[in-house]
Amino acid sequence: MILVRPATPDDAPELVRLRGLMFAAMAAAGGRPPADETDGPAPWRAVAEGIIRERLASDRLTMPTFVVDDPAHPGRLASCAVGAVEQRLPGPGHPDGLFGFVFNICTDPDSRRKGYGRACTEALIDWFDAHRVTRIDLHATKDGQQLYRDLGFHEHSVALSRARTLTS
Repeated sequence: MILVRPATPDDAPELVRLRGLMFAAMAAAGGRPPADETDGPAPWRAVAEGIIRERLASDRLTMPTFVVDDPAHPGRLASCAVGAVEQRLPGPGHPDGLFGFVFNICTDPDSRRKGYGRACTEALIDWFDAHRVTRIDLHATKDGQQLYRDLGFHEHSVALSRARTLTS
């Protein structure tokens, strides 16, 4: 049996480590190195750790996070699923106006193919359901698409988006 638990603020460094692994996997799938990981520790890591600690300590309702501990390495996480909840105006089909986004699912390479990622993702989906979140969006790599389809995700019309690169 896989034991999934809600993340705590003390999990922040490990959640950042897994997030870095996720970015590396996404970059490798695109055939390029991670943009900001080539010259040492990336500044985003400290910022991410601070945000994770703060949210998990005080505001679990906007960043639900579920983890599986690595049974072979105490203090290390094997997998995680991190989401976000956005309050929008209610409308047809969305009576509370709650929308979810899954922005970080990652399993340590040494722990893959054991069901940990699925278990964390199912816990996150169950949390969204219990909190009346009526739509959940995510972006998936090709490797992850089948898992998400098996869990009920499908293509949805995508709004246009604009990205801006920040400079120091």
